[in-house]
Amino acid sequence: MFVKDHMTKNPAVIKRDVSLLKATDIMGKGGFHRLPVVDDEGHLIGLVTGGLVKEKSGADRTSLSIYELNYLLTRTTVGDIMIKDVKTIGPDVFLEEASGLMADNDISVLPVVDEDGKVLGIITDRDIYRAFIDLTGYRKPGTRFVVSCEDRPGQFLKVAQLFAQENANLENIAVFHTERGVEIEIKATGEVSVEQMTKVLQGGGFQVTNVLQRNADGTCVRF
Repeated sequence: MFVKDHMTKNPAVIKRDVSLLKATDIMGKGGFHRLPVVDDEGHLIGLVTGGLVKEKSGADRTSLSIYELNYLLTRTTVGDIMIKDVKTIGPDVFLEEASGLMADNDISVLPVVDEDGKVLGIITDRDIYRAFIDLTGYRKPGTRFVVSCEDRPGQFLKVAQLFAQENANLENIAVFHTERGVEIEIKATGEVSVEQMTKVLQGGGFQVTNVLQRNADGTCVRF
């Protein structure tokens, strides 16, 4: 999973001499809260966010009248308040590296730039959430089995073979190391009988700890 497959491509950008009033208008109409700031050649030079505008303009202070606030937003430019030391990432980087960079720096957005520093896209924590949902196949029809197993070679292959013999198509597979031990989460589609598959897995020496079946209409059944 690469950043380029989950980022917002060709995002709205802004120049440093634009007023905060214009910046807030762009964000409001676009339904987003961050704007990369670029120079005339499209190179990233900063970042402005809705929260930063409120903080620096005093928009969150009730003592300001609407006229005073509009005056400040009109007279103050993006360049006056923008974040200059911006964390960035490249388009061909693994998505988990982007997630780690956000977590380590307590930030929720990364402008995506090329080797010359030109803005190609933007990726946010919400994009990471959506990617995780896609990775697990949570919203797609099918049956998810959570299987406990021993932490030794060959277990993953054995589980996959048991599903294959039941003619189940494995769409999403993940392995988690928890306090309970090693768990394999498998999302299967096709004519999968929960009762039969559970019996087969148990016969193979595995413990089925959780089963969730999502139907085509979006409803879920837990077993």
